[in-house]
Amino acid sequence: MTMEKSNTDDLTTLTNLDDDILLSELKKRYEQNKIYTFVGDILVAINPFKVLPIYDKKVSHCFSGVKKSEASPHIFAIASSAYHALIGQNSPPQNQCILISGESGAGKTESTKFLIKQLIELCHGNNQLEQQILQVNPLLEAFGNAQTLMNNNSSRFGKFIQLKFKEGQVIGAKISEYLLEKSRVIRQSSGEKNFHVFYYMLAGLSSQQLQKFKLSLTGNYSYLSDGISSLRTKFDRLKMYHEDLINAMDLVGFTEIEQEYVFTILASILALGHVCFQTDDNNVVCAIDQVPIKTVAGLLGIDADSLHDHLTHSVTVTRGEQIRRNYSIHQAEDARDAMSKSLYGRLFGWIVNKINHLLAPVEQLPESANEIGILDIFGFEHFKDNSFEQACINLANEQLQYYFNQHVFKLEQEEYIREGVDWTEIKYVDNQPLLNLFLSTPIGILSLLDEESHFPQATDESLVEKLNKNFNHNQYFKAHPNSKQMKFTIFHYAGKVEYSTCGWLEKNRDTLPTGIVDILQESSNQLVNIIFKATMTRTGSLSLQHRTSKGRISRKTRRKKNAPPIIKKKITVGLQFKNSLEAMMERMKSAVPLFIRCIKPNNEKLPNKFDDERVSKQLLYTGMLETTKIRREGFAIRPTFAEFVEKYKILVSKHSLPASSDSCLYILTKSEISGCYIGKTKVFLKYSHLDQLADRQQYLIKAAVIIQKCSRGFLDRRAVMRLRMESEKQALQAATLMSQVGQLSESWFSKQSDLMTMTEVSSLEPSDGEHLELPEFDFPPPPLELLQDDFNVDDLPPPPDEFLVAGDSTSDSDIMEDDFEPPALPPKNYRKFGRQATKIWFKETQANSLQTLDGVYHEWFHGIITRS
Repeated sequence: MTMEKSNTDDLTTLTNLDDDILLSELKKRYEQNKIYTFVGDILVAINPFKVLPIYDKKVSHCFSGVKKSEASPHIFAIASSAYHALIGQNSPPQNQCILISGESGAGKTESTKFLIKQLIELCHGNNQLEQQILQVNPLLEAFGNAQTLMNNNSSRFGKFIQLKFKEGQVIGAKISEYLLEKSRVIRQSSGEKNFHVFYYMLAGLSSQQLQKFKLSLTGNYSYLSDGISSLRTKFDRLKMYHEDLINAMDLVGFTEIEQEYVFTILASILALGHVCFQTDDNNVVCAIDQVPIKTVAGLLGIDADSLHDHLTHSVTVTRGEQIRRNYSIHQAEDARDAMSKSLYGRLFGWIVNKINHLLAPVEQLPESANEIGILDIFGFEHFKDNSFEQACINLANEQLQYYFNQHVFKLEQEEYIREGVDWTEIKYVDNQPLLNLFLSTPIGILSLLDEESHFPQATDESLVEKLNKNFNHNQYFKAHPNSKQMKFTIFHYAGKVEYSTCGWLEKNRDTLPTGIVDILQESSNQLVNIIFKATMTRTGSLSLQHRTSKGRISRKTRRKKNAPPIIKKKITVGLQFKNSLEAMMERMKSAVPLFIRCIKPNNEKLPNKFDDERVSKQLLYTGMLETTKIRREGFAIRPTFAEFVEKYKILVSKHSLPASSDSCLYILTKSEISGCYIGKTKVFLKYSHLDQLADRQQYLIKAAVIIQKCSRGFLDRRAVMRLRMESEKQALQAATLMSQVGQLSESWFSKQSDLMTMTEVSSLEPSDGEHLELPEFDFPPPPLELLQDDFNVDDLPPPPDEFLVAGDSTSDSDIMEDDFEPPALPPKNYRKFGRQATKIWFKETQANSLQTLDGVYHEWFHGIITRS
């Protein structure tokens, strides 16, 4: 039976609301492939376990610059909302933090990739940096993700991605990693796999590379619990993933030699798994086969004998005397596994450091400025066997759920009270058990674990005894009926989980024999040398800043030869994790949070299957019903008076308004917005109010654009008309001038028949000693004004009367070509002379006035000569 369709994009718009209605609406949407649903500003995302065509560029463009109220539910809408809030489109610019939460397999990692993709798209960028950022996730997935019983691509570490922005453009990125599950390198539960990169490497390396790294497709690697059976069934796909990994490393900026170092270390880890131990005739532990030892030593660039010695015994110096302590087989295996975990953990830390170095902003920015953070952390886990890693993972999720509850429920209630807002509907939040989560229980367990780890004689059994003694009366802790089972149960927000303490102390200590560290620090493999000389931070990440460019210890930190050794208190894994959580929470509190709730529809990871009970449980423990109610009836937007007035004073056409409650009330009244509250220092608004204000603001912006368009058009048209009239006037003046000059020239030379010829001039030549006097010619020379750059035809003096028709008093500005009369002839008493005489007259009396200072004739005069 097909369910009716649901068009409810936002659950806060439902009139009736309870657990059943909430579940029913989500199920209807899921069956229509509508995997996204809004709960106010929170996005609920249900993993479809199939590919949906809703992430291409066409869809991406639909969410660019669109208000939330106008956008359909989509992860791109959350990215757009964070981006536009960062650049201050609808509110003062603020840093943003997107928190993605949910169980393992709910789709958090994929959601992270889609968010980054949309943020890059909103920047309209296609430069190398942005392409590098897009490749970071698949690169980290290869080294940090693995297949588990709950998820085929489960994140086995937490990451906080910080995207740095300037003027709306991405200028850099930084990755913070938390609690890599290093124990997965040496051991996986039934049905689970090691980190993806090992399988990619075996399927993707060429035969020559496999030989170079001493790898084999037929080997039975003990660190791969399923052997290499997956290579046979998924060989082509794994080979393709390896090619994608190489492309990602190339694009992000890893050099070929660095990539070779990486695969060398990975190959050495697999080879270490082949190292097995036995006791000889003297009951001394030794390696069964020296071949794996030599293989590891050759790959890591260390001495094989030294490696064997440090794996089988330790040497301590007491009062100048060396004391050798032989390991048992179990201790030797622990040393081998510790070396493998340390190699992989430090390699992963170096990769993150390398990415941060390559993606760092060119310019230095304040730590809290221009940033969108995305938190993608491991989801809540509940397996058949749960160990130290699951306890840390679930503690992290507990902390995030507490932060969500504080933000959505408790902080809102406290702010209403503090601001004096009498909102009676808030009363149902008071007794929410979600506000009463006791984080002290799991945090206290880690503190006791840390304390017990510093006692050399402590055991897993003594740890359980101490836990039972300290938490016996805690309602969130339950001891196992049989104390010898070394188990206990914690009641988390998502349900109760039973934990086994086997191996907790060793995992928390994470001890690597000192001798092994020493030989690795002297490795001829440059990358191995670097990562083992680096220090570990208080949060467990690798720090390379204390090393010089050549890998040597800096002079300031070099210890004197005979100085006593510096003893540093080792930071345990549990303490590192707690420090990481504190740092992570501080980052999130410094930004405006956006929440994405990922839901897993079924445990079988099947498409088109919606398990009502499974989904209902997730909705219950995440408090989605209460969240929906408070988002529907609460006031999520709370700007201060100053922020509100500064942003919305344009709605009342006021250039300046005091930042007071009266000003805010005046703006709201004029905008016809009701149903909001004004507190002591803030205005309490719903999302619908924000959209109404944005609509009115947008209306004014459009009106301003129309006014600007009309006024600019009027001014431009008037300017063009003025220029056109001036152009026409100048054209008329120029035509008049040229007509007069042309007519005068033609009139003069048309009288050639009345002038004397050269023979006549010759007949008049004087006798010896007699001087010939030419008649003075009264034809006026071109006025000097014609030679000036700022000549204006209006300033031209009128021609002499004798050059006008008798009785004609028309001025030069009134003369047109059609009614122009030739000038009268010169007086009769002028003596006649020919062209030669004219040239002489022109040269002596007129030429200088028609030339520039450089002795060149003006261009206008060349035109007259041509026409003449």
